[in-house]
Amino acid sequence: MQNPSRNRHKPMPPTLARLPPLTSLRAFVATARHLSFVRAADELHVTSAAIGQQIRLLEDHLGQPLFLRNRGQLVLTEAGQALMPGLTDAFDRVLDAVARLADNTENAPIRISVAPSFAGKWLVPRLAALRQTLPELEVLVDASPRFVDLANDETDCVIRYGLGSYPGLVVDRLFGEAVVPVCSPGFAVQHGLYAGPHALADAPLLHEDGPERDASCPDWPAWLRAAGVRPHSADPGFRFNQSSLILDAAVAGQGIGLGKLRLAAADLEAGRLVIPFGEARPVEFSYFFAATPHKANLPRIARFRDWLNAEAAAFRAAAQHLPQSVARSTISTIAAE
Repeated sequence: MQNPSRNRHKPMPPTLARLPPLTSLRAFVATARHLSFVRAADELHVTSAAIGQQIRLLEDHLGQPLFLRNRGQLVLTEAGQALMPGLTDAFDRVLDAVARLADNTENAPIRISVAPSFAGKWLVPRLAALRQTLPELEVLVDASPRFVDLANDETDCVIRYGLGSYPGLVVDRLFGEAVVPVCSPGFAVQHGLYAGPHALADAPLLHEDGPERDASCPDWPAWLRAAGVRPHSADPGFRFNQSSLILDAAVAGQGIGLGKLRLAAADLEAGRLVIPFGEARPVEFSYFFAATPHKANLPRIARFRDWLNAEAAAFRAAAQHLPQSVARSTISTIAAE
C-alpha cells in the first residue's frame, strides 16, 4: 500500500504556468555561455546588475544555486550544468522558428490596394521596371476603390487619390493632378476642336461620375461656364465611374472628356490623345502612398516605397511641361497635313 503523505509531497510536474520567468532563463543561458555577468549583459543589452538580479530570481524559483565563484571566476554548479543543455537547445529552437517566420514574411508578396485608374494608367505600365530594379519582390495588385483598414487587413499598403488625410499612417505624396480637355486626334479634326471650346456645340462629351469625386475638379458644365461657353443642353454624352474609362473612350473616338492629366500622360506622349484647347487646371486631390508605421519599415515594403517615390519624382520632372508641348506638336502636325 502506498504512503499518502509521500504522494502529497511529490514535486508537481512543471507546466507553462509554473515555468520560471523567460527573462531569467534567458539571462541564465547568456551567463552560462560566457561565465560572466558583464559579457552576458553586453549580449542582452542590459546592465550586469540586471543580469545578477535575474539569476537570483531563477535560483530562488528553483531552490538551488546555479553559479559559484571560484577564485573570482564564475563556474556552473551541478544544477547549472544539468540545466544548461536543455535551455540552450530550447532557445536555439526559438531563434530558428523566429528566423524562419522572418524569412517567410520577407519573401511574402507585397499586397497593394490601388485606385483602379491609377493602377491601369500609371502603375501597371511600370511593373516591368520594378521587376528589373527589384527582381526579388513579388507584388500583388488589388485594383479596387474599397476602403482598406490597414491595421486589420492583410493589405500591406495603399495608393489612393485624395487629400492625404490618413491619420496614424506613414504617407508619401507622389504627385498632384490636373484636368484638361482630351480627345483623339481624329475626333479633334472631325469636330474642328482646334478652333477652341466654342466648337464643342456638336461634339459628344464624356463625363466622370466616379467614387473619388473631388469638389475642386470641374465637371463639363463648370468648365464650359468658366470658358465663357454655354453648357450643353441637348447631348447628355456618356458617363463613366472611372477616370481611366474617360481616357479609353476618348482614345476610341467616342467623345471629348476632361481627363486627368497625369493619368493621360502616356496616351498624350504616344499621340493617342491630344489637348485641342484649354489649359490644365490643377485640382486639390493628389496621389498618395500610405502604410502603417510597422509595415512601412519592413525591408520589402521599404524597398518598394523607395522605388515608387523615385518613379514618381522622375515622372513629375518629365511631365512638368507636357500639356503645352503636346498641344503645340499636335497642332503643327495637323497643319502640315
